[in-house]
Amino acid sequence: MKRLRVLAAACALGLHAGAALAQAPTPAPPAEAAAAVPARPRVALVLSGGGARGFAHIGVLRVLRDMRVPVDIVVGTSMGSVIGGAYAAGSSVSDLEKMARHTDWDRVVADRPAREDLQYRRRDEDVLLPSRLEFGLHRDGISLPPAAAGNAALELALARLLPAGTRDRPVNQLSLPFRSVASDLVTGDLVDLVDTPLFLTMRASLAVPGVFAPVRVNQRLVVDGGLVRNLPIDLARKMGADIIIAVNVGTPLAPEKNLGSALGVAQQMINILTEQNVQRSIKELGPNDILISPELSGTSFLDFRNIDNAIQGGESAARELSQRLAALALPASDYALFENNRLATPPLSDTALPLAEVKVESSGRINPKILQVQAGLALGQTRTREQLRRAANSLYGRGDLERVETDIDDEGGQRSVAIRATEADWANSRLRVGLELASDFDDANRFALKVMHVRSSMNPWGGELRTTAQIGDERGIGMQLHQPLGPGSPWYVAPSIQLGSTSLDVFSEGRRQVRYAYSQRSARLMVGRELGSWGDVQLGIVRQRLGARAVIPEDVAGQHATNSYQYLRYRVDTLDSLGFPSRGNLLDAQLAATGVGADANADAGGAAPLAQFSLLGMSAFRSRDWAGHVYGEYAISSSGAAPLSLGGFLRLSGSLPESFEGNRIAFGRLVMARRIGALPVTLGGTVRAGFSLEAGGAFDRKTPQRDAAFKQAVSGFLSVDTRFGPVYVGAGKTIHGAGTAYLFLGPIW
Repeated sequence: MKRLRVLAAACALGLHAGAALAQAPTPAPPAEAAAAVPARPRVALVLSGGGARGFAHIGVLRVLRDMRVPVDIVVGTSMGSVIGGAYAAGSSVSDLEKMARHTDWDRVVADRPAREDLQYRRRDEDVLLPSRLEFGLHRDGISLPPAAAGNAALELALARLLPAGTRDRPVNQLSLPFRSVASDLVTGDLVDLVDTPLFLTMRASLAVPGVFAPVRVNQRLVVDGGLVRNLPIDLARKMGADIIIAVNVGTPLAPEKNLGSALGVAQQMINILTEQNVQRSIKELGPNDILISPELSGTSFLDFRNIDNAIQGGESAARELSQRLAALALPASDYALFENNRLATPPLSDTALPLAEVKVESSGRINPKILQVQAGLALGQTRTREQLRRAANSLYGRGDLERVETDIDDEGGQRSVAIRATEADWANSRLRVGLELASDFDDANRFALKVMHVRSSMNPWGGELRTTAQIGDERGIGMQLHQPLGPGSPWYVAPSIQLGSTSLDVFSEGRRQVRYAYSQRSARLMVGRELGSWGDVQLGIVRQRLGARAVIPEDVAGQHATNSYQYLRYRVDTLDSLGFPSRGNLLDAQLAATGVGADANADAGGAAPLAQFSLLGMSAFRSRDWAGHVYGEYAISSSGAAPLSLGGFLRLSGSLPESFEGNRIAFGRLVMARRIGALPVTLGGTVRAGFSLEAGGAFDRKTPQRDAAFKQAVSGFLSVDTRFGPVYVGAGKTIHGAGTAYLFLGPIW
């Protein structure tokens, strides 16, 4: 019995000891063992600004993806904010590459929306004066546009870059923590865009001074963050980064040989400020951080045509550091899970819903009712979100809006939209200046300095006063009031007056016989209807007085006439450019007939036409680097009318201007040119080399067309699309006739 008690006590003691051992804490492993299995460090990707050089960031992201390097935090400035913001919101590297290659960057950095997106009246201004030099004209003087490039195409490109549903999401609610910086234009302070919507954050950080307009964020006027922090390493550290991968694509300082102009010096000053803050930021990197500096020689800040080179440069620089990057890589399964969580979910279908509310606000003189009509929005319409944004963005085609913002809300199966339009301070009183020049480096030399002033939003219905004036070989001044018949109505009336004078040479068999000095005074009243943004139709009456006196020789009698005529005109204009179009069409058909009221001298030479029909058309096309157009013109007038004429560059090249005359003309040409370069965006556009094939003739109405002396001509040229308009330098020859060289600035019809 005693033995059993001892055994029981021993068992109880053993059980108690076992329980005590089970409850005792496990001894801590040695420090060396703990260090062998650390938690994964938080990796921050810091992307600098650099304009078009910033596409190198896509190449770096491609390498990080291929090597399975996770990114936990994204910080960016300027173009780094654009690429980094889209990546943090869930865009894939492939999405970013497609965006870079398929975006029309010429449109993004253009000074206004694409021409085919302009309202028709704005396109008509291009026909009157092809120059793009515009200023604001106010009582306190002349003001310049806030930037060389417009907002419309830029903001549309940014919106398309972002995954669906992330445009207005605060940056602290994205798939990855994201931050960006901007510069306060008033104080010069750094602005940390910590809780702003993603789209606004990217747009603000990309507001490159002089290129894109400043943006207002929380009552502060901000521009590109690169001026104060182009490589914000300190911000990434504050967000909890353990290891930083910094990518610097900033523009290096230019050598002395490139500093011979005011523009070069100004750009160098900006580069100095940027480079200094970048070097300060680089000193903040630790021994475990990684700095990637792509070699991007040959790719400038605005060189958006070298996108592939920039992407390849970023990829090459990152692969050179692959050994250090490999230390941060995850196993394939872990990275796949990480990337799946980062990528945005496929967007739901953009369902069309009926509009329960349409609200339009305007910050300036523009009547909001006009904007709503021009956007084509009304209660009860069924619209998708994308359709609503396109409708709002179409308002940029007015040419007088600085910014258009759109808010869309859905509730109870219905949709409401609010549009806020900010009027450009300088645009409601615009002055455009242009120059036209034609020379054959011999006897035929012409020039004209032109100005056009447009005063818009003169009344609640959107009345607009357009004044034109010019000096040179042709002199004149004119005013037209364009008055819509209701807010946003396509119907309008347009009274106008015109005073002008010029000289005209009369030729016989290609030789000048007489030079007349002509004067004209006219008053016009027309009723018209705009046909969407692509054309219009007009019905009008004109009362005019013409005078002519001989200048060479002086013994030729002078002539004068006073008459009136009615006309019907139909126009279509969908050309993408008047300088050198590559798509779209142009059509102008007009029928005019003289009414009662002509005086006794109305049938004298040089009088207004008694009846006239004219038709001209152009169709543009493009094939890779080649662009061109086919142009045709036909006109006929009754006897006693002022003669119709052909001659000059691209109108039977090689001949003198207006050296072929008659009561009927027929003409056609084919023009083709290949792109060979481009001017800086601040100066103009594409440089082309091309040729033309031309045929046509002028003949009397009674002469059968087959018996007329049709001419054939060819030309070769260099063309440059400048802000003054298209410039041509070339040589032309009429077959079996004269040949000459040309310098030409102005419209080509």
